[in-house]
Amino acid sequence: MSVKPMPVATAISAPFWQALNDGQLKIQQCQDCRNWVFYPRAHCTHCMSERLSWQAVSGEASLYTYTLTRVPTLPELADELPQALAVVELKEGVRINTTLTGIDEADIYVGMKLKPVFDRRDAKGNTLLRFTAKDNTTSELSYDNPLEALPRNAKGQIQVPVSNLPAMAALADNTFTPWSDAVLVDQPLIDAFAALSGDDYWIHTDADKAATDSPFGTTIAHGALVQVLQSKMQFALPFDIVGFKTMVNYGSNRLRFPAPVPVNSLIHARAKVKAVQPTPKGMQLTLEVNIHVVDQDRPSVINDLVILYR
Repeated sequence: MSVKPMPVATAISAPFWQALNDGQLKIQQCQDCRNWVFYPRAHCTHCMSERLSWQAVSGEASLYTYTLTRVPTLPELADELPQALAVVELKEGVRINTTLTGIDEADIYVGMKLKPVFDRRDAKGNTLLRFTAKDNTTSELSYDNPLEALPRNAKGQIQVPVSNLPAMAALADNTFTPWSDAVLVDQPLIDAFAALSGDDYWIHTDADKAATDSPFGTTIAHGALVQVLQSKMQFALPFDIVGFKTMVNYGSNRLRFPAPVPVNSLIHARAKVKAVQPTPKGMQLTLEVNIHVVDQDRPSVINDLVILYR
């Protein structure tokens, strides 16, 4: 099992996704010509008015067209075959791309009456919209959190067996840990890294020249130094992966240094599981680590650290 792709809400579409999380189907209606609009937009497709409002609708619909896929449209959807990809038409006249659920293949036909199903996809309540036959009793697919039944260690961390694919996938919930402890980046530490790495460029090591010539007015830490210091900052990860023979740092999918760290700054870090993917080499977990100067919103390091469990 792999992590399912989920939609990313935009400023325009956010009310649609939030309504699904709340168990409602809302679409936009033009306040000038009264026509309905879907997908979410900034203007009416009928009269170009920008006076759109979100209205709850019943979801009463009919099947406009469909196709059955027996080859996964994405690798992450391989466990859902066959997929019934459909276009449904709401009674308000708009059409929605979706998938059908709870209907035997032989019973699907164009024009059949449908109703919405709210498909809860994670512990946060994020919900996808699907459709089923009107006379089906199901109107909601609940989310069974695979982490809930797992034991905890003495630190209170959920112990997740690396072989438990649903539980591993559930770790990628896009939630940051609390901040770690803080580490001081002073000049002796910067100088020691300069000596070790051979990077003694004046912007890191010459305080007098940095005071007059640097745009920061002082020396700054090497980006690589700040990245390495993540090992000294303890994240309060809520899980403990168990049941593997070896764990290796497999590298970084992304490493960026968006903001400088001036000398004598306190830095701290937080992390979140960004992705979990079984591979032929083992279970691959991508941990996004962000390091900030304390009280600074912009991160100084963004590191998508890939850890391989075997």
